[in-house]
Amino acid sequence: MGNINESLDRVMEIEGAFACAVVDYESGMTLGTRCTVNGFDIEVAASGNTEVVRSKMGVMEALKISGAIDDILISLDTQYHLIRPLPNIGNLFLYVAIDRKRGNLGMARHKVAALEKDMTI
Repeated sequence: MGNINESLDRVMEIEGAFACAVVDYESGMTLGTRCTVNGFDIEVAASGNTEVVRSKMGVMEALKISGAIDDILISLDTQYHLIRPLPNIGNLFLYVAIDRKRGNLGMARHKVAALEKDMTI
């Protein structure tokens, strides 16, 4: 995959995906976003999930857990929020919001993991 825009376009092809972003977890800044739902502020969601990633990394460090985070799942009553760190690219993570009624969580996780391998910045 050539760049962030192409990567985000592919993420939005995941069944049920309605928003996504590539986010720098050190600054909370987005490098690119997509959103198809009015009223869903992808910038706020992305920067807010920066705190989730930082917190989990801090807990892992405090517990001396080695290794990396594969993904973080937040299940809401109508949505899944999937966070996938991109350690091979830098201090970035991929954030995807998925409609629970239209999406398949297992397939979404599989596709996001596959997309990560092809992502370049």
